[in-house]
Amino acid sequence: MRCPFCQHTETDVLDTRKLNDGDTIRRRRRCRRCERRFTTYERVEMVSLTVVKKNGEREPYDREKLVRGIRTACYRRPISARQMEKMINDIEATLMSLEDTEVRSSTIGDHVMLRLRELDEVAYIRFASVYRSFTDIGKLREALEELFVHEPDS
Repeated sequence: MRCPFCQHTETDVLDTRKLNDGDTIRRRRRCRRCERRFTTYERVEMVSLTVVKKNGEREPYDREKLVRGIRTACYRRPISARQMEKMINDIEATLMSLEDTEVRSSTIGDHVMLRLRELDEVAYIRFASVYRSFTDIGKLREALEELFVHEPDS
């Protein structure tokens, strides 16, 4: 592993820990040259997945886009980083279990909407407002009504 500070290629692993039920491995490292410490994360690389966008364009799946969308929706909500990471890992596992190597962006969005609705109603509405491109208050009202229809009985 190359040191991010001095670019030296020899480092020592000081500590290794499993995260997210073993989905990710976190390693603390120290550079042999500059002796600075840094952290690396290791996870299984997803099979090449292509996302088919609404306009028909195809692009490689990008985990960071999913992370950004979920973080934006969950901003200042009582949702831990661990909960978000688990949601992202679960969505990716679902995508990987699909038979096809191409997945529609709407399929990804639907999975995010489902998970957010279960986790936090405000985050759900935030994501829905971008994902569904609300153009007027009527569309927002429909999304809110959908929340109430699926609300578990107390």
